[in-house]
Amino acid sequence: MSGTTEYLQRKGIPFETIEHERAFTPVEEARTVGIPTHLVVKTLVLDTKWGRVLAVVPGDRRLDMRLVREAVGDHHARLATEEEIRAEFPSFELGCLPPLGMMLGLPVYVDGHVLRHEEVVFAAGSSGEAVRARTVDLFDHEHVTVAHIATEPVREYV
Repeated sequence: MSGTTEYLQRKGIPFETIEHERAFTPVEEARTVGIPTHLVVKTLVLDTKWGRVLAVVPGDRRLDMRLVREAVGDHHARLATEEEIRAEFPSFELGCLPPLGMMLGLPVYVDGHVLRHEEVVFAAGSSGEAVRARTVDLFDHEHVTVAHIATEPVREYV
């Protein structure tokens, strides 16, 4: 059991663990798990003048830094570097942070498109484990700011 699934269990959040082949992008994870890419959410770390925050967007969209800067009220907000993420979250594989701000001790900005889906799948800390949970169960336990922070869907090429 990962730290992510232990956290969800402690909070009483129903979830399903999905062990799968290593996947490093939302598109790869969706294909490996057999679901549409928009149901996979990716969690990105941002550096703002107030400190780090998480940004959660659907797997078929990209974070739009112009929209992010407006949402967080910091025109100098930026993506945290890989080195900064590794230093701050050493127990998680790069690119595999869960969208759990309370667990990670960070505020969370969620793109509104994420909340349109009944359930989502997200990395549980490693590239070979994902979690499926009902969106309402997952984010009801979080203090999130819903904001338009992502681009229109990105076309997938097969």
